[in-house]
Amino acid sequence: MGIRSRAPYATLMTDVLDSRYSWSRLLVSLAIATIGNVGMWSIVVVMPAVQAEFAIGRGGASLPYTLTMLGYALGNLFMGRAVDRFGVAASLAVAAVLTSIGYLTAAASPSIHGLAAAQFVIGLGAAICFGPLIADISLWFRKRRGIAVAIAASGNYLSGAIWPILLAGVLATQGWRDVYVILSAVIVLAILPLSLLLRRRLPQTSMSAEAQRSSFSPRKIRFSPRKLVFLLAAAGVACCVAMSMPQVHIVSFCVDLGYGPAVGAQMLSLMLLGGVASRLISGLVADRLGGVVTLLIGTVLQMLALCLYLQASGLTSLYIVSVIFGMAQGGIVPTYAIIVREYLPPNEAGRRVGFVMMATILGMALGGWMSGWIFDQSHSYTLAFVNGIAWNALNIGIILTILLRSRPADVVPLASGATAR
Repeated sequence: MGIRSRAPYATLMTDVLDSRYSWSRLLVSLAIATIGNVGMWSIVVVMPAVQAEFAIGRGGASLPYTLTMLGYALGNLFMGRAVDRFGVAASLAVAAVLTSIGYLTAAASPSIHGLAAAQFVIGLGAAICFGPLIADISLWFRKRRGIAVAIAASGNYLSGAIWPILLAGVLATQGWRDVYVILSAVIVLAILPLSLLLRRRLPQTSMSAEAQRSSFSPRKIRFSPRKLVFLLAAAGVACCVAMSMPQVHIVSFCVDLGYGPAVGAQMLSLMLLGGVASRLISGLVADRLGGVVTLLIGTVLQMLALCLYLQASGLTSLYIVSVIFGMAQGGIVPTYAIIVREYLPPNEAGRRVGFVMMATILGMALGGWMSGWIFDQSHSYTLAFVNGIAWNALNIGIILTILLRSRPADVVPLASGATAR
């Protein structure tokens, strides 16, 4: 590519990417993510109440969460494709209605299996507020892509930090079914108007220019795109099996220790607020060190935090370790999206990011169920934490493999002696 062809590209990037509109779009996306991702966390909060009402074991009570995450996983894949084809605004409107219907169905469920099926629908609709929304916002940034993705992804954790506290009073006085009826109304009334603010789509000329720019990416890897994506997916499953143990079972863990569900909800909120801070810091680090190195740092810190849980049982120590765990693991999942955008073309963002996000969520689903099953067999969460640590070690091995096969891109000479990377 000669120098002349780069000037229009630079002007186009200045006008569209990293612009004032990009940042305003990011704020709207964050608001939508904070509201919509309640579909992922509400079942965690009501799990003890559901277990008591249906008189089932911890593994059975974890089934609705597992179905939620399966729906969330598939939703990240299919909603990602829908966003690529129809745009994020139209896809959000359909997903909001779907989620609302899921909540109403769940509220009327007569059995744990009916609730689990409804939770699958909730997860399917709520999924657009994670991977697909992150993929969309990544298209509007280049220089600040890492921090932009981190902010958008923080909506997931802000949702988990805010909603358990907001819903605690209704849960205590009116029960989990009324909580779900309220959420059904909130999703539609909030997300439909906000989605209209995201109707603008990135010009195709910008997509083409960004695709050309991606061929000069400062990072290359000795894997085919398909193999890289599958390695990232495998790493995502492993890290999220480990991550799910505290996130899914902290409320039940606190109930078992005699501290009650309200304390567990507070710990979950603190954990996820720590995760928000972690995501923002990881975004800044990724802009400087790249996604793979940032991901390796996060996974190592997560394993160390899981080891601390093995020693914690007192109230104060659990609060402290929960904050540490949140600060350790919060930036991991969005970093997968950053890696995809570093190595692969932008016109594949929705489906590639959606596939990797689907894998991370499948890991959460598997880990949430697995931890409940281990508890039922051993009557303790100790082995569940050990299981998480083992999966985390597998994740570190995969990321090290990717890192060792990465290298800086070759410097490409330009027409007048300038260089491009």
